[in-house]
Amino acid sequence: MIALITIFILLVVIELAYFRIADKFNIIDKPNLRSSHTSITLRGGGIIFLIGMWIYCVFFGFNYPWFMLGLTFIAGVSFIDDVHSVKNSIRLIIHFLSTLLLFYQIGLLQSEYWYIIVIALIVCVGVINAYNFMDGINGITGGYSLAVLTPLMIVNFNEEFIDHNLLIVAIMSLLVFCFFNFRKKAKCFAGDVGAVGIAFIILFALGSVIFKTFDISYIVFLAVYGVDSVLTIVHRIMLHENLGQAHRKHAYQIMANELKIPHTVVSAVYAFLQAVISFGLIFLPVNHYIYAGAVIALLVLAYVAFMKKYYHLHEDYLKSKNI
Repeated sequence: MIALITIFILLVVIELAYFRIADKFNIIDKPNLRSSHTSITLRGGGIIFLIGMWIYCVFFGFNYPWFMLGLTFIAGVSFIDDVHSVKNSIRLIIHFLSTLLLFYQIGLLQSEYWYIIVIALIVCVGVINAYNFMDGINGITGGYSLAVLTPLMIVNFNEEFIDHNLLIVAIMSLLVFCFFNFRKKAKCFAGDVGAVGIAFIILFALGSVIFKTFDISYIVFLAVYGVDSVLTIVHRIMLHENLGQAHRKHAYQIMANELKIPHTVVSAVYAFLQAVISFGLIFLPVNHYIYAGAVIALLVLAYVAFMKKYYHLHEDYLKSKNI
């Protein structure tokens, strides 16, 4: 307990120290027409997730060296990208390399079915980038990640697929970040380093439990983000848009921008919905795969209904800005 209290204090002190560094070196996020915020804010506060994992190693041992190497690579290049733009090709190479290191850590590379590795690699890199794209309003990355890691921690009590202290430290890192970000006027944004870093940590935990239990339905722990991300991509393809261009078409963005719902409320809704879905998988006496399929189907229907009712507001916004 003393070790965990010490770690929490360290995380707070380090986050505050980072704010001074970011302010001194002008590591900031400037809003533009496609942003969901209106004021200049410090960027990269999510570096605390990477630092938290390194602190975990110092206190509890280097139990997962390949995971830590991958996390350091992927979060490191993301932080560099927050400060100075990095070519997409370089970032993708690092993403694939880091994910392979993660697979090696959990034992997936030992599988004789190479096509499973290829599919998993593509899916995981997609999830990492989708997680980054979803980081657009105050509190959503921190709140949603808490809603994913907390149920995973409960599952870990029974399955013991990962060191419990790693999950605790990751959650403490999120709590520290949320204190400065989950508010009306955020002190900092996660930045690519935060969104990509916490996505990688979540994938490590999620991949570990799936690999141990062979229960792929645990992917429903990312169902809310997954449906929003995938269907938004499909929608943009239908509109013949450049997928690499920034946009404000996610459901949460329309809620925050066009419907003027406070950022913290939208983030809380996403986190609460995901938490309910995840706890349902854990505690409801139903077949996991039937449950996961039903949840995804309902989320798809809800997304389509929401867009049919409110997407015209976004089109009106684009016309007003001559975009």
